[in-house]
Amino acid sequence: MPSFNSVVIMGLLARDPELRYTPQGKAVSNFTVAVNHRYTKEDGEKVEEVAFVDVSVWNRLAETCAEYLKKGRAALVSGRLVQDHWQDKETGQKRNKIR
Repeated sequence: MPSFNSVVIMGLLARDPELRYTPQGKAVSNFTVAVNHRYTKEDGEKVEEVAFVDVSVWNRLAETCAEYLKKGRAALVSGRLVQDHWQDKETGQKRNKIR
């Protein structure tokens, strides 16, 4: 069965990008985009939900993001979803997160 993994997100940066380098010298930058969803309930109450999406970019794009993106600025991100898996050191529970 074919599959398709693509996402486009537009929102505001929740924090400044963090730039670091792997032992092999590749740049990686991590930041979080806040995406707001506003709607009105049937009773007229206005509701705003915020989703925080973690983003990782690599190589020259990572360095460019770290240079120009700052907390509060708008960003449009296009890419694919990745699921990270790890075991919590304190509780021993298996954890996962989509970024």
